[in-house]
Amino acid sequence: MKKRDYYEVLGISREAGDDEIRRAYKQAALKHHPDRNQGDAAAEHKFKEATEAYAVLNDKEKRSIYDRFGHAGLEGRGGFDFQGAGVADVLSHFQDLFSDFFGGGFGGGFSGGSRRGPARGSDVRVETTITLEETITGTKHEVTVEGAAPCEECSGSGARKGTQPQTCAQCGGAGHVGTQRGFVMFTTACARCRGTGQTIATPCEKCKGSGDVEKRRKVVVTFPAGIDAGQRLRVPGQGMPGPAGAKPGDLYVDVDVEPHPRFERQGYDLITRQRISFPQAVLGTELSIELPGGQRLAAKVAPGTQPGSVLTLHDKGVPHLDRGARGALHVVVEVEVPKRLSKHAKKLLEELEAELAASETPSVRAEAR
Repeated sequence: MKKRDYYEVLGISREAGDDEIRRAYKQAALKHHPDRNQGDAAAEHKFKEATEAYAVLNDKEKRSIYDRFGHAGLEGRGGFDFQGAGVADVLSHFQDLFSDFFGGGFGGGFSGGSRRGPARGSDVRVETTITLEETITGTKHEVTVEGAAPCEECSGSGARKGTQPQTCAQCGGAGHVGTQRGFVMFTTACARCRGTGQTIATPCEKCKGSGDVEKRRKVVVTFPAGIDAGQRLRVPGQGMPGPAGAKPGDLYVDVDVEPHPRFERQGYDLITRQRISFPQAVLGTELSIELPGGQRLAAKVAPGTQPGSVLTLHDKGVPHLDRGARGALHVVVEVEVPKRLSKHAKKLLEELEAELAASETPSVRAEAR
């Protein structure tokens, strides 16, 4: 199904401010929330559609990209799959967002008040640096994730070996307790079991009942060709493990790119500077340019090229993330002027200057005066 314009989804103008965006989303979320429209597939779609629109327009970077390039500009950036996910997954993934809006875990009564399992594990955010060459070709890197991992002693249950956790008597194993306010169910984590849905009478000695221990592990992350500094990748299921029986969180990788000694990147274009001699600028020449990664390209410099001229080679830049096209390579020509000259060289230049002056047309000389 073709996605609608995010501003249209929320019923706001493209100049809407943050407060107006928040108000529009809150109104849409309340209107189309599944607790209020149980069994209504159209309302469920509109709820997810409005949440997706708000997730983009409330993020300054994502909104800027969307305003310039539309939906295509956000493809391949590791965003949450709203339309492919169930409403329960949306509610779980954006529980902090709903808590911010409605003062509690919004949506615990979904699907007729069915109980949700324990909350998912925490997301993890790491930073990694790759080279310019790797942004062009794509690459895979191991990143180090430090955090909780399931305790081997108790197999992640938190209970001493030979015992089992018990279902929480206060929440019945749901991990939350709810309060009905009109059509909407507001939920909060169960104070007795702290949202896990279980209580432990005899905790594991190694993990002290938490079910996990601090561990360092490696995760292989794929960086697609075209990725740039400041972008973020999402690796589903590679965050922190959740409480017993819950899904793990996600791993978010913030990308940085090492400066390159000869090339600058602007969007999908590459910029480099090439020096030529004065005779080469006058007579013309052919440059051999080594791209990041070792490939060589030939670029012709026309006779009479001026200092600061830019040669543009199309489709020789960085691949686009969302399509097969590539950016351009821009070569800035710098003309070297020698600082020291022999007597013979000076004489030749003086003769050249006289020859050029003599060859000027009367109109050119008059303009020079």
